[in-house]
Amino acid sequence: MANSDPTTPAKTSVNLKDGSYVSTLAEPEETPQSQSLLSALVQRKKRVDPDAIATAQSVFDDPVLSKYYTPHPEYENLHRFDPNARWTHREETSVRRKTDWTIFLWILIMFFGLNLDRGNLANAAADNLLDDLKLSTNDYNNAQNMYRVGFLIAEIPSQMIGKRLGPDRWIPSGIGGQFFMHNRAGFFACRFFIGLFMGGFIPDSILYLSYFYTKSEMPFRLAMFWFVDSMSGVIASFIAYGVLHMRGVDGHEGWRWLFLIEALISIVIGFLSFLFLVPGPTQTKTWWNPQGYFTEKEETIIVNRVLRDDPSKGDMHNRQALSLGMLWRSLTDFDLWPIYIIGILFEIPTAPPKAYLTLSLKAIGFTTFETTLLSIPVTVFSAINLLLVTELTERFHQISLIGLLTQVWSLPLLIVLYTSAGSLSNWGLYAVTFVLLGWPSPHAAHVGWCSRLSNAVRTRTVSAALYNITIQLSGIASSNIYRNDDKPLYRRGNKQLIAINVATIVVYALAKAYYVARNRWKQEKWGQMSAEEKAAYLENTADQGNKRLDFLFDS
Repeated sequence: MANSDPTTPAKTSVNLKDGSYVSTLAEPEETPQSQSLLSALVQRKKRVDPDAIATAQSVFDDPVLSKYYTPHPEYENLHRFDPNARWTHREETSVRRKTDWTIFLWILIMFFGLNLDRGNLANAAADNLLDDLKLSTNDYNNAQNMYRVGFLIAEIPSQMIGKRLGPDRWIPSGIGGQFFMHNRAGFFACRFFIGLFMGGFIPDSILYLSYFYTKSEMPFRLAMFWFVDSMSGVIASFIAYGVLHMRGVDGHEGWRWLFLIEALISIVIGFLSFLFLVPGPTQTKTWWNPQGYFTEKEETIIVNRVLRDDPSKGDMHNRQALSLGMLWRSLTDFDLWPIYIIGILFEIPTAPPKAYLTLSLKAIGFTTFETTLLSIPVTVFSAINLLLVTELTERFHQISLIGLLTQVWSLPLLIVLYTSAGSLSNWGLYAVTFVLLGWPSPHAAHVGWCSRLSNAVRTRTVSAALYNITIQLSGIASSNIYRNDDKPLYRRGNKQLIAINVATIVVYALAKAYYVARNRWKQEKWGQMSAEEKAAYLENTADQGNKRLDFLFDS
């Protein structure tokens, strides 16, 4: 292998029978980046014969260049790598469905448990948590910041440990109480340690799922991640509705019982996860399941379809640690910085109204239990929109532009809050907030975007953590926008949110322009080479990961 970072070939618009796009080393003007939004809109997925060959064309079909993309000798699935392997659409669908039920479903269950435990603060706030612990609104903000600081501290170390031990061993360790909080200091400490122990779950899970799924399959499954996040909020609201009635039982507040019950649920899920998670697609046999999840043929299909889609996934062993040099190269990968800047900004316009939903509803006269129930439709609406916007980014191949449009959704609603919140009725204010918080978040598309633009296991490992760090930084910034001296209408805060909303629109546009320019430069260089020069480049280049000329950026 020419280097430690085998890469995907330039992605082209070769259209298979099923309407999908495949990766080949075709001429640069054929790439999907050049596909217009209109042409994507009219594209339709064609029916295919389920018994027709589904094996996608790839660089492994090129007898001259395929050797430069061969997996690393220590790649754990190397014994199932076979460039000549072929399978049908029926077999591929069956394997993907089995992977969803055996691997992906349990990751969703784990995420559900994690979100019950870490996301119950809003429901507790509806039960007079702040008054019981003699906390102010600013204390509430600072506790959220302590939680995010714990997340920030855990992100990179968790990825480094998870890469060395394997995500299957490390992820369950982060699933884990707040019952014993009695004062301000205890409140802060609990939130910090919840963030610390759970901080690496999302990037570790993303890396883990990338072993089983192709790039085009990841975004929707990542959207299901945050759909489950939202649904866990709905279920948590129903749990809270019942448990908060326990106020006074054994002399304890309702929110204290809520923390205890939800923590117990997540702890049980964490223990079971050590049994159900497996290291990878060819390492599924366990003491309780000696047959494993997949047959040899199914393992071959999983391994080869993933590598054909992205050969860089074979450049490391799944228990291979990242060196400090690998970490530094990934941290300084400037081609991913536009996504990180977007990560800091894009959620801020809707984050404070979301965090303060229960407090705001109580402040305008709704009861504790009305507030709990009114938060459910908001959560469901936003979860559905999350799935829809993720599907749009995949169908149109326009992540930056669709992300920009999601910011256009929130801008007029923030203007209404800024100009008219004091004159709206209670239900009118709830309606505006409902539509605002139903904002279609492109979060899942961004996470998939990071993975696609990494083009190396080591960068994919670190970029997921760095992106999640930007989300926590965003949360820290947003939690300090609504302040005590600005309530109850938060006019100053809403004015700041409008300014950030506009700035985010500009950043999305600049990111689009940057990746288009980078691709144009690479295409010119690559297109000027003869076949022999391309082979010589792949043999001798010091370019790694997404710096290689045969790799183009999704935008």
